[in-house]
Amino acid sequence: MLDCKEWNSFRTKFKGEQLTGIIESFPGSCDLRTLDLNGNFLQGKLPKCLSNCAMLEILDVGSNKINDEFPCWLKSIPTLHVVVLRSNRFHGSLECPGTQIAWPHLQIVDLAHNSFSGKIPPAFLIALKVMPGGENDGKLLKTDPLQFELDEDYIDHYYRDEVNVTSKNLEMELVKIQNIFTSIDLSSNKFEGPIPVVLGQLRALYILNLSRNALSGKMPSSFGTLKLLESLDLSNNSLSGEIPKQMANLSFLAFLNLSYNHLTGRIPASTQIQSFEASSFIGNDGLCGPPLTPNCSNDERPGVSQSPIKKSHSESSIDWNFISAELGFVFGIVIVLLPLAFWKAWRIWYWQHVDDLLYRIFPLWILCTNAVEGQITEP
Repeated sequence: MLDCKEWNSFRTKFKGEQLTGIIESFPGSCDLRTLDLNGNFLQGKLPKCLSNCAMLEILDVGSNKINDEFPCWLKSIPTLHVVVLRSNRFHGSLECPGTQIAWPHLQIVDLAHNSFSGKIPPAFLIALKVMPGGENDGKLLKTDPLQFELDEDYIDHYYRDEVNVTSKNLEMELVKIQNIFTSIDLSSNKFEGPIPVVLGQLRALYILNLSRNALSGKMPSSFGTLKLLESLDLSNNSLSGEIPKQMANLSFLAFLNLSYNHLTGRIPASTQIQSFEASSFIGNDGLCGPPLTPNCSNDERPGVSQSPIKKSHSESSIDWNFISAELGFVFGIVIVLLPLAFWKAWRIWYWQHVDDLLYRIFPLWILCTNAVEGQITEP
């Protein structure tokens, strides 16, 4: 059992300490900057006494057994940089009634492997003020690690914290959290409905994971504005329609998984998109084009052979033309030669007319022939 009275310090870490029970709460204020309770067996609800920690920057209670709704009271802590509620028993909607949420510094949001449901509220995403990137269009200039200045008597003059995040299907530990690193992981929940278009406003986003939910509708074309995006996982949902052509603009994309949806149409022609393996697109019966084996039905490329059906039809046409010519030749021979062989009157008439025709066409040839014959017959 933990008591919030123990948290009146700059940093509290009980990561992987096999702690059990619930977290006790108390009224009052605290100077806590970091709370890391990841990897324990804590139950109950997340205590609201944390709202008194007005300078809290990192909250990590992942991999516990906390059974609670989304802690909307976190909106009263504008200093938050990291919120990890991963692998607990959180449930319900992300909707927070009352005052609009605003986290001007929140850069890592990990709510994966819970039972959150309903639609992903656009207001929740708009609250992530640091991710749009401001005037720099997503190119944040500040690159120093997240650090906390402490009392002069502290051994170090600053502390650089760490947190576990999942990227490209791999879990990694960020020992020094860069201010430019931004991540949203809402995977393995029960979210439904369309993907909010406002996601396109988070131009400084590096990692987005919405996999294993019940999301439907089309992929928003606003994804094309996430030009710093390095990892995108939308697999195992019910998304439909075509992959937006604007996705071809994502030149920094190093991981993509759109498998097991209901996507259709041609995969955008882009060196970046088509460099991914076919496994990134499997489970979408309507998709076609590289890197998938089946080409789209309207593909017409120079030097590429036609489909087997068309080729077979072409070959069949050539065979019939050849056979038709042979039949015509044989039929002509039969018409001319058979009467000559078996009908005397026709044979006499035929040769008379052939002689007349030759006399008219080749008179000179006939004269020459007669002269030659005369010379031969002279003694």
